[in-house]
Amino acid sequence: MKMKMKKISKKQIEQITQLLKKGQALPEEYKNMLFEVKKEYELVYDGKEREEDIIAETMSVPLQPVKTFGKDGLDWENKLIFGDNLQVLKSLYEDPEIKGKVKLIYIDPPFATKQDFRGSKEQKAYQDKLIGAQFLEFLRKRLVLMKEILANDGSIYIHLDQKKMHYAKVILDEIFGENNFRNTIIWAKNSLGAKGASKQYPKNQDDILFYTKTDNFFFNKINKKEFGQICYNKKGKEILPFGAKIDAEGRYYQTSPPGDYSKESIAEMKKAGLIEITSGGKIRIKSFFQRAGDFLVKERLVDDVWTDVEVLFRSSDPNLDYPTQKPEFLLERVIKASSNEGDIVLDAFVGSGTTLAVAEKLRRRWIGIDCGKLAIYTTQKRMLNLKAEVGNKGKVLKPKPFTVYNAGLYDYRMIKGLPWDEYRDFALKLFQCRDEKHKVSGIEIDGYLGEDHVLVFKWHDGNEIVLDRGFIDDLHKAVGKKIGRKFFIIAPASTVVFLEDYIEKDDVKYYILRIPYSVIEEIHEKGFESIKQPISVAGINEVIDAVGFDFVQIPDVECEYAIRKIKGRQKGLFEGDKEAVIKVKKFKSNILSRKPVDFKNLETLSIVMMDYDFDGDVFDMDAYWFAEDIARNKYQISFDPKKVDKQMMIVYMDIFGNEKREIKTLKDFKK
Repeated sequence: MKMKMKKISKKQIEQITQLLKKGQALPEEYKNMLFEVKKEYELVYDGKEREEDIIAETMSVPLQPVKTFGKDGLDWENKLIFGDNLQVLKSLYEDPEIKGKVKLIYIDPPFATKQDFRGSKEQKAYQDKLIGAQFLEFLRKRLVLMKEILANDGSIYIHLDQKKMHYAKVILDEIFGENNFRNTIIWAKNSLGAKGASKQYPKNQDDILFYTKTDNFFFNKINKKEFGQICYNKKGKEILPFGAKIDAEGRYYQTSPPGDYSKESIAEMKKAGLIEITSGGKIRIKSFFQRAGDFLVKERLVDDVWTDVEVLFRSSDPNLDYPTQKPEFLLERVIKASSNEGDIVLDAFVGSGTTLAVAEKLRRRWIGIDCGKLAIYTTQKRMLNLKAEVGNKGKVLKPKPFTVYNAGLYDYRMIKGLPWDEYRDFALKLFQCRDEKHKVSGIEIDGYLGEDHVLVFKWHDGNEIVLDRGFIDDLHKAVGKKIGRKFFIIAPASTVVFLEDYIEKDDVKYYILRIPYSVIEEIHEKGFESIKQPISVAGINEVIDAVGFDFVQIPDVECEYAIRKIKGRQKGLFEGDKEAVIKVKKFKSNILSRKPVDFKNLETLSIVMMDYDFDGDVFDMDAYWFAEDIARNKYQISFDPKKVDKQMMIVYMDIFGNEKREIKTLKDFKK
């Protein structure tokens, strides 16, 4: 397979030429650009990119704060980020406070099996869309960036099923090095045994691949408790589990070979009464049990086969009714083994937020990313309703401050309200420009896009200033002879009085990068694909690979609200009871696009979410309905009006992540 060759700029060609003329060695980065480095072995498939190109060409996006929960003056605030995790990972890669400082990464990516999973309501939980080589490259690009942000003593756990696990391991061996593979952890999901299958062994496991960045990694051994029941024979004599015995002091114990203990250690254990000598003269080491009723309890080192997590999960974990939810006890084991208090834990496929919830309870810092608004709202609600103990038991736990961010879909009203320095920083990051202030003919320029100059237009100086042809004329007179053939100006679309993407003066093109504006093809050859939201439970974990950014455009929504009597028994209600009904009459997205698509009415509806007791500040989601289910019910949503306390918030969201929010009381529902 021919690998994609990275583009070399004119400036880089000149630097390479100068080094060769001087007889000097080329830096490693240039060697990788010029020559294809063959690996001893690798997985080859169509569309595979070089690691260097993935890092260089992935588009980062700035993080726009949406809301911060809690304030206590800490230097660090945990992060919950809505956006494509590839672009967000590139942004984290460029953040010196995060790059190389994440101690633990756990990801549970879509398994790409084309297999239907069942949710708690016998619905299709999700059906992965990317298969084969597409999925592998989707995962590989993210793993390349994850390695870069991982600390040198950090670890990464990748949760997969059996269908793609072996391909993923080869990719992980390439990225992290086969010598940094530590374990394949087998999680037996049902400790009571799997359901029968007619022509194969019943499936009862997921695999978790455990890698580290280097040989010098942090790992904390974890013990687990095992319970053995004491039985009784007909005479009432105890029959002990684990092959246990009782010593002269009435302690329950078992013995094991001495293994690698030194003579000095054995001598010390002998003084402490921890040694037993067999009739054959062999040394055995005692280990003791505690008794709890009719059970003996012992601690044993956790190995790479986990059979005890499911029982703990079923008995105590919160049921969030979210497909692919993982047990808190599973993440507790991972987080305790591979991080310390205060370390940063990252989950790039956050789902229902289990990783973040457990990280919070174990006093770790955390970063969570997901491309689904449902995941963000589910996780936000979870973090605001935590209990202190794993399994969500015990006292109420107030989380440390955390901020919800948008990455790739922005509220432009908030951007325009930023102080100038913050606005300038956001504008440069939005269009992938380097922040390097410099002057040309006495005019201050803000940075570079590639090798070309970039100016952030100062559109507000007490009053809004317009960018017209006269501004371009004056700029060209000042700098036209001292710049290349391209010059970029970032400006709000509302301040630009002409329609062209660029104005040409004496072979110099002055490009206008409008905000808000989808990615200009002249700059980003990959084109733009927005983050699509699911219209059914089946689409929750559909993998996406968005490129670029867009801006919030509130959809047009018209609904009828009514209270009616139930006909027949349904949903725990009886005939004659009342139900609240929302009839969605109109739903149209307002998309900013150079190539607008004419969607039909209701076609772009994704999901309707509801907070039954909205407090006027935080949307705390209580229920949701996907468009597919709403359409099946003739675009009607019904619920028990008794759930509404004073006022409710309804969020109507389109497939692009845009929201229309409405606050209603039961008085708004006609009888």
